[in-house]
Amino acid sequence: MPTYPMPLVRIEIALQTLVEGGLATLLIRREQAPYKDRWALPGGVIRIDQDQDLDAAARRVARERLGIAPPYLSQLCAVGSAGREPRAARDWGLSVVYRALAPAGTIAPVAGKRVAGLRWVSADEPMTAAQLAFDHGAIVARAIAATREQTAALNFPTGFIPDRFTLGALQRLCEEVLGTAIDKSSFRRKLRDRELVEPVAGEQERGGAHRPSAIYKLRHR
Repeated sequence: MPTYPMPLVRIEIALQTLVEGGLATLLIRREQAPYKDRWALPGGVIRIDQDQDLDAAARRVARERLGIAPPYLSQLCAVGSAGREPRAARDWGLSVVYRALAPAGTIAPVAGKRVAGLRWVSADEPMTAAQLAFDHGAIVARAIAATREQTAALNFPTGFIPDRFTLGALQRLCEEVLGTAIDKSSFRRKLRDRELVEPVAGEQERGGAHRPSAIYKLRHR
């Protein structure tokens, strides 16, 4: 039976939340070579002796590197080629990338195994490929683009939208993810025309001298 040389297979996790009113991605500072002391996405090699499947591998890597079980963990993409993994035969590395979204202020990762430090990086902070290990600059950009594209299309990414909200709060959240202002009337017209939200009977938000605001939820949640 023939055998074939295999690539090194890893999990990478793009953990995103809102920090100081803007979309941010978590990076780790690598404790070991290759790329020692460079910033990267949290990740780790798939362990066939421990991981039942890819989702289990992603959960294990998150626990080991960040000490958390991220909510709303889902596959974003896979990237692989020769020349991207110096520890593998012919430098051939394959990464299965997971995106994890968390509401602002709900998650507190800590530096775990082989992690020298953590840093939240704004989606609008310029970072060159040379500042990040491997090809993680391109992966971070892809994760940011995916989240912003979903939000702009009002295909709200699971993980950022609370169960209950006012329309004003929903617009502000979308603006924070996108990093730009949204026209109020256009935003609300799209919500109505596409029947994306529905009022919660009997619930209102009261505050100050303003008229109470209706509370909504996403449809088909």
